[in-house]
Amino acid sequence: MSHHPNRELIFTRREFLDRCGMGLGALGLSSLLGPELLANESKAISTLDPRAPHFPAKAKRVIHIFANGGPSQVDTFDPKPMLTKWHGKRLPVNLKTERITGAAMGSPFEFKRYGKSGIEVSELFPHVGGCIDDIAVIRSMHTNVPNHEPSLLLMNCGESRLVRPSMGSWLTYGLGTENQNLPGFISMCPNGLPVSDAQNWQNAFLPGVFQGTYVDTKHEDINRLLENVQNHYTGFASQREQLDLLEKINGHHAAQRQGDDRFESRVQSFELAYRMQMEATDAFDISKEPKYIRGMYGEGLQARQILIARRLAERGVRFIQVWTGFRQPWDNHDDLESRHRKLAEECDQPIAALLKDLKQRGLLDDTLVIWGGEFGRTPVVELGVPGSNQGKVNGRDHNNHGFSMWMAGGGVKGGYVHGATDEFGFAAVEKRVHVHDLHATILRLMGFDHERLTFRSAGRDFRLTDVHGEVVDELIA
Repeated sequence: MSHHPNRELIFTRREFLDRCGMGLGALGLSSLLGPELLANESKAISTLDPRAPHFPAKAKRVIHIFANGGPSQVDTFDPKPMLTKWHGKRLPVNLKTERITGAAMGSPFEFKRYGKSGIEVSELFPHVGGCIDDIAVIRSMHTNVPNHEPSLLLMNCGESRLVRPSMGSWLTYGLGTENQNLPGFISMCPNGLPVSDAQNWQNAFLPGVFQGTYVDTKHEDINRLLENVQNHYTGFASQREQLDLLEKINGHHAAQRQGDDRFESRVQSFELAYRMQMEATDAFDISKEPKYIRGMYGEGLQARQILIARRLAERGVRFIQVWTGFRQPWDNHDDLESRHRKLAEECDQPIAALLKDLKQRGLLDDTLVIWGGEFGRTPVVELGVPGSNQGKVNGRDHNNHGFSMWMAGGGVKGGYVHGATDEFGFAAVEKRVHVHDLHATILRLMGFDHERLTFRSAGRDFRLTDVHGEVVDELIA
């Protein structure tokens, strides 16, 4: 190919066939579709260069701590004394769903008031409770269905069934990233992938450069944590020469073809991989932190990955997702008391340390920290249903009608409780917040009108909130 006297006459087989006849059909189709429908992703932004939002933002970056499996709201951030009163008895109300059967299960955990705000928090989270004046607790969350797969996708992507970009992809599409030597969107999930796998951090129809970068944080050895980042055989100068040559070849290739975001994304990935050699290893190496900082976060996998999250945030990564409760999820149909306690012990101290660490570095004001799962749990005990649990009658089932999440920093109103569930903690009844409303509020904090952050695909403008969502102004300071 390189010896051909006229490179402009070289076609691929597909191009040759298209130009020899099938192109006539393409011409007819283009006249039917019209110019507006032919406008597509090829004209969209496909780099991670920093960009301004619609209006001045309160937050510049997000750390999303995902409590995989659905933690129980009535055992964490939504105390319900009536459950204790009715423990072991049939509830005196109709919970309006066939899934909710069995007797009331009072929380085995004590609640205590914390901070100047006096917000009640379970004994499971004493360290987080100590930071409650910086936290807005949403006790009125609700979602569509009580199933993990669709609820995970709805929380992460704003759509429970169809392929849609994740929240991190939308934000990096809208804002780019502040550090070109690191991915703009990183998802840390230890010991493998969650339910629905990589769809939780997918780019979908957005250009591939906005796909979340997955890191398996079970590995402590930096060379295993970030495999194949360092090139031990070719120096930076030689790699740069190779990439420059590849850029020329790719430029010639692109000039003869219509824009293709997949091709552009591949080019971007080569460049990012080269630049990551300079900074990625340092960013993920917590041994470079002072001993007192590592001690503040504590020991264990969760402490390590949450400390990494802070290191990534201060280096300009736009969206960092940290998965907790993966090896043993919060999905406690049985043994809820012991399992919730263990999960909370693993992440309570590190999460509080993250909030304090960000605050002392002056980063909490413009870093939005989010905690929560895909749904909540029932106020009644899980009955022994064959195939769904071990029949121990000491856990809770899934509940999409009401659950708790919290946000801190990044322009959030601290020391505030938004909304409420009923007296038994089953359904959101006051100031209800749907997942779409949560996403609209997050985008507002990041400087976006959620109705205007769109991407045209297949002839339609899509957005994270689909055709729904209302900003919850009460959550914003």
